[in-house]
Amino acid sequence: MEQMNWLLACKVEDAAENGGVCVKYGENQIALFHFTRRNEWYATQNECPHRKQMVLSRGMIGSLDGEPKIACPFHKKNFSLATGECLNGGECGHIKTDPVKIENGIVYIGVA
Repeated sequence: MEQMNWLLACKVEDAAENGGVCVKYGENQIALFHFTRRNEWYATQNECPHRKQMVLSRGMIGSLDGEPKIACPFHKKNFSLATGECLNGGECGHIKTDPVKIENGIVYIGVA
């Protein structure tokens, strides 16, 4: 099993409420979402698997049958923020998700 490192992403107040921000980690981009309506935090890859563009942090968050989701701003495909699975019948691929924790007002993303 890979070692988990906790990346300091931002302060809680720096994250957009009910939206996403992009966090750069080396050459990677991570989409960080503060779903304030649910009092939950999520992190996923920022790259849309359909168009291979770094846009998911700019997508619209919401719920689909109770599942927290992100909709790609380009093709409107929905992905679970919790599991990364495509919520549109599987034809849109899968996105990577990472754990998030909050300690003393600081947001951390778990990266392997």
